[in-house]
Amino acid sequence: MTDQHGDRPDPVTQHARPDFPSQDQPHPGWTGPMDPPPDHGEESYRGAGRLDGLRTVITGGDSGIGRAVALAFAREGADVLFTHLAEEEDEARETARLVEDAGRKAVAVSCDIREEDNCRALIARAVDEFGRIDVLVNNAAYQMAQPDGIEAISTEQFDRVLRTNLYGMFWLTKFALPHIPAGGCVLNTTSVQAYQPSPPLLDYAMTKGAIVTFTHGLAQMVAERGIRVNAVAPGPVWTPLIPATLPDTAEFGKQSPLGRPAQPAELAPAYVYLASPQASYITGEILNATGGTPLP
Repeated sequence: MTDQHGDRPDPVTQHARPDFPSQDQPHPGWTGPMDPPPDHGEESYRGAGRLDGLRTVITGGDSGIGRAVALAFAREGADVLFTHLAEEEDEARETARLVEDAGRKAVAVSCDIREEDNCRALIARAVDEFGRIDVLVNNAAYQMAQPDGIEAISTEQFDRVLRTNLYGMFWLTKFALPHIPAGGCVLNTTSVQAYQPSPPLLDYAMTKGAIVTFTHGLAQMVAERGIRVNAVAPGPVWTPLIPATLPDTAEFGKQSPLGRPAQPAELAPAYVYLASPQASYITGEILNATGGTPLP
């Protein structure tokens, strides 16, 4: 729905769907079975050369926010190396196709970032492919809801959440920084959960709070090198992670003031802006994209 001038969408109704069905999938989840299908900007995103010639690395780029960011970066003129899990080969091929259709280089790498050696090898691959890294997007994450409380969070789950969400981010950033020139940046994905944790997502929310602290601290550490560090804090976003990890998706996102979850395409412009020269004086910041939920 657009306003009376016919050129601006109403954010309440733009992606709303009254018969949003409950659905579930095995982890890690896939785009194809989702109803409604996620919108990554395939038909809507228009580039304007904001990232011309940049070499970028995105973790978790096979679907969801990562795919939307990869598509937007490519249409803004950037080459993209992105990671995916081994079982997500089909999803990764679609992301690569979108990047290549935009006329940019796509490199899809199967990588489990829970292991330090894998993170080191991933950055080496990016440097071999591109010669440098202008933008590192730490986006990959793992969550699994446990409605029965902390007693239901196994050590195995806790370890997987921390190693994916924190260890991987730490190692990739550490190994990438020597290859990021002045003017480059690191972008992290935190969450509304960092500020307003949902009890069933206790371990996940912990890591997202740590990402906020990491972003603030690293930004100060590398500012003198001309490298910026920022983060995006999404609210509810309709990605394969949701039907794969939450017990009931029928009401997902309705708690936001806009009354619906975001589509991945609605998050991508935040990453584009923070990666672009237009954000040259912005570092150590968290860009909230929560559909109206106020955060500190």
